[in-house]
Amino acid sequence: MTAVAADRNDYDLFGEDYVANPAETWARFREECPIAHSTEYGGSWLPVRYDDVVAAARDIDTFVSGQGVSVLKVANLKDSGILSAGAPPISVDPPMHGWTRRLMLASMSPKSVLSYEPGTRDLCRRLMAEITSKGHGDAAVDYAQQLPVRVIGALMGIPEEDSDMFVGWVRAILEFAFDVDGRAAAIGELIEYMQGQVADRRLNPGDDILSHLVTVEVEGEPVPEDVILGEAALLLVAGVDTTWSAIGSSLYHLASNPHDRRRVVAEPELLDSFIEEVLRFYSPVTMGRTAVTDTELAGCPMSEGDRVLMNFPGANRDPDHFEDSDSFIIDRARNRHLAFGVGIHRCAGSNLARMEMRVALEEWLAAIPEFELADPSAVTWAGGQVRGPRSVPVKF
Repeated sequence: MTAVAADRNDYDLFGEDYVANPAETWARFREECPIAHSTEYGGSWLPVRYDDVVAAARDIDTFVSGQGVSVLKVANLKDSGILSAGAPPISVDPPMHGWTRRLMLASMSPKSVLSYEPGTRDLCRRLMAEITSKGHGDAAVDYAQQLPVRVIGALMGIPEEDSDMFVGWVRAILEFAFDVDGRAAAIGELIEYMQGQVADRRLNPGDDILSHLVTVEVEGEPVPEDVILGEAALLLVAGVDTTWSAIGSSLYHLASNPHDRRRVVAEPELLDSFIEEVLRFYSPVTMGRTAVTDTELAGCPMSEGDRVLMNFPGANRDPDHFEDSDSFIIDRARNRHLAFGVGIHRCAGSNLARMEMRVALEEWLAAIPEFELADPSAVTWAGGQVRGPRSVPVKF
């Protein structure tokens, strides 16, 4: 199996067919491989079974994050020459991972997230007023993609008018990562912008996350500048595309499935389980790791330096762990999905993402309980590190 797999080009995470229907590809790999190989973008391995993905994600001694977490072997934050730490805590290994993660956790606790809800709800209502006044809209472009970037920006004390700039950087770094020059330019512009914001907080600290990072001490010492910049960049990049993809997938599903939509409207107590099923069924995020030694995963030999993809979306469709795994079950009782990852690198912002999804759906359904796709053929999806709908035109 593995001898021939290493010579095959089994998948392209940015390829049209894979982006359109990755679950079909994962199902085939489970029968054939079950760990696929690609020679695209520097090469990588793709496990598709739940247990294999969990095993790789938990084996932080063999599959490390410190050599880059992109699904591609391309420019990353460390290569900028400014951020020697990359984007901690996601791109570093222990012991640095522990204290850099703790810097972020206080801002992402359930109590902190609860305090962000009123501002998020107000933003949702403003966006919904614009959509309903027009009588039509794009659930992805006009709504889902407008929310997380503004929420994260507000938490960082960044002006809302800079949001469009952030959107461009995030898409260049994740969605169009195969454009190496464009990605590197976006990383440079993002870092330069954050340097200006950090310099401002040193002079004018407030109650935002950036102010916390520039004023807090770790073991009696201030947080190094490159760590502050790396965490700021991570908040933007990791907290935006992932959540807008999840919100967009939620609205795409509701627009495409009137029975589920009407159930959520009629039984609002189902909203939480609906959100968890969206996270399982439409999981947006795949993370990269690097093997630091020759090793095996599920009997598949891998070499030192190989990129291994933490295929959380594929794991979430494993029929050995989820009954009727390729069906969307709105009230699924057992749903131990991996949408937020597993192990020490599990998403620190999961509380925030869930709150944004819940509030976004509550406000959309309050304003537009009945809606459908305006043209199913006009729906487009982005692939790569984060998969999600980029355009979902709806009518109501």
